[in-house]
Amino acid sequence: MPKEWIVNQANMRWQFNRPRRVGKVAVEIRKCGPKSLKDWEQYYFKHVRSHAHLEQIGRELFIKISEVCKAEIDSITEQDCIDFVINLVINRTYDGYQSEIQTIYGQLEQALGVKIEPAPDEWDRKYNVDFFIKVKDRYIGLQIKPAGHAYITQIINELNFQKETHEKFTATYGGKVFYIISLTEGKKKIIHNPEVIEEIRQEIIRLSRL
Repeated sequence: MPKEWIVNQANMRWQFNRPRRVGKVAVEIRKCGPKSLKDWEQYYFKHVRSHAHLEQIGRELFIKISEVCKAEIDSITEQDCIDFVINLVINRTYDGYQSEIQTIYGQLEQALGVKIEPAPDEWDRKYNVDFFIKVKDRYIGLQIKPAGHAYITQIINELNFQKETHEKFTATYGGKVFYIISLTEGKKKIIHNPEVIEEIRQEIIRLSRL
């Protein structure tokens, strides 16, 4: 398993699985409509790329791992690892926290004109909710994700996985859970999905009328 992880990371880093290298496999397999693995294998090697082509990609991947990755690993010092861990735990955690605070209190509270409060630890663990807005005896959940552009797709996928816990929150506390993606552009924190502000506003109105 560790071997597979290393190969997979290198493969993604150098993009050996991109369509320009291996073809548009998701499209091609639908064209093929295989009844078995053998059907797909035969179709691919005949109509998309040759077996020799994939072997060559594998050889190029091996060179990257055995030469480039090895050289990079050999250059890492114990101090590099110590600095990385401290920076990850202290600096990046603080930056993420500040991003949340500035996005939530600086923009959402001002835009919505309501008080936004940190959620109890239990809500974080059970419902994936970071903050809440109280409307009468009901609650709206907010989950804040500080991220760079490269991680937006990953965050959206994560949202799909957390949908069940958010639905449980709504069933228990009456309000929906909203996802806010916070981005840093220069020195400014912005909400990547500003449309969520109006969605939250409408939810506040809905709950206030119940």
